[in-house]
Amino acid sequence: MAVSRDEIKVGETRERVVAEDLKRTQIVQYAGASGDFNPLHTDQEFAVGSAGYPGVFAHGMLTMGMTGRVLTEWFGRENLLRFGVRFKAQVWPGDTLTVTATVEDITAGDHGPVAEVSLRTVNQDGVEVVAGTAAARLDGPA
Repeated sequence: MAVSRDEIKVGETRERVVAEDLKRTQIVQYAGASGDFNPLHTDQEFAVGSAGYPGVFAHGMLTMGMTGRVLTEWFGRENLLRFGVRFKAQVWPGDTLTVTATVEDITAGDHGPVAEVSLRTVNQDGVEVVAGTAAARLDGPA
């Protein structure tokens, strides 16, 4: 069931920690689930020696997926109309990620009201790692 138009207002936010002390195991599990075995995410020696990074780092799509949990928990996945992000910085093992979602506008969609949402995911140091937008269908009159 969608969030009712009467239950939400412009400026309303939701904040959630979506990863605490991200483990390399979680990154490797995502590689297996997604089929993306890029050595930047799975091979410490390659990431350091060949690519010059301090170590392996999370897939952007893993970070996007964790960010999206705020949307699906708030609006329900069946009501998500659009979700897009920009990857701003690497996510490293040990990072803690916090997502803030803010209702920027409520517009009239083809089938009723739509919440336009901005998203910001930061690590434990306040560094923005993902910025995005989404739209979610609401119940009720526009």
